[in-house]
Amino acid sequence: MAAPLYAASEPLYVKNLSPVTGLLGLPSQRSADTAPAGAFAAALHNSIASHYVLDGSSDEYLNLDGETVRVALDLRYGLLADWELQLEVPWLDHSGGNLDSLIDDWHDFWGMSDGGRSQVPTDLLDYRYATPGTDFGLQEDSSGLGDVSLSLNHAFYRDDGAVASVVLGYKFGTGDEDDFLGSGADDGFLAIRFSGQDLSGLPLSWHGQVGYLRAGDSDLLEDVQEQNLWFAGLALDWALAENWSLIAQLDSNAAPLDSDLKAVGGEAYLFTAGARWRFAQHWSADVSVVEDIRVETGPDVTFQASLRYSP
Repeated sequence: MAAPLYAASEPLYVKNLSPVTGLLGLPSQRSADTAPAGAFAAALHNSIASHYVLDGSSDEYLNLDGETVRVALDLRYGLLADWELQLEVPWLDHSGGNLDSLIDDWHDFWGMSDGGRSQVPTDLLDYRYATPGTDFGLQEDSSGLGDVSLSLNHAFYRDDGAVASVVLGYKFGTGDEDDFLGSGADDGFLAIRFSGQDLSGLPLSWHGQVGYLRAGDSDLLEDVQEQNLWFAGLALDWALAENWSLIAQLDSNAAPLDSDLKAVGGEAYLFTAGARWRFAQHWSADVSVVEDIRVETGPDVTFQASLRYSP
């Protein structure tokens, strides 16, 4: 019999940390399986994202230049068989950061376009959006509690090595919107998730999700806010050995704003590549890198690490 999916495989923890999209309660991918009744699972996720977008039109202006650090505590508890409660508590920091020179050197080494980021001062924090009737921004460093989320997961289907679940979640507006720590509003989301093992007889596990988020009225985003957003994702986990996996993942989401500018008005597509090391019984560590494969719809690059405990 295949090992329980909660112990065997899990997608990488990925959030679109673009300064505007990151305000919303879009959930990360996770396994469709649930923790056993009465058992706890926990994880600590750390992400560092570098941003640079400068764009405009006849009636819109957008500048996103800075760095976001996000740390999230993820707690799960098996309420009953196939029922699980999940709590996520994030902490965020927005600043000029320290990655600009490294990223400029990387672009220069490969002869890649940098979108103009090398032409502006390094390690600068400057988030600004303006259109007639709406403008918002952040130019001073900020840090603090983000928007806490709570979700209920139910695994409604099981077969040999496969699980499907439905999740109902709520994001509370606990973060300060003026400091870009949250949207200042409550969001609700509904999603279906799927997980499976031994794809085509290979040591591959797979995970997918598709869902809908209803964003609450944000005083920060005002009239340009989109409130009905879809999100989706797919992940493949290749078990190289008993204790090591390579993971490739695609995440996407609808635009957060009603805008003609791609960075805030276009659908986002992010690709993540990473590795997982199961270094002790019940414990594992992940490292990964996220790239915006639809350029400007996510951070230029995000570096991530996670520490997980599974029952």
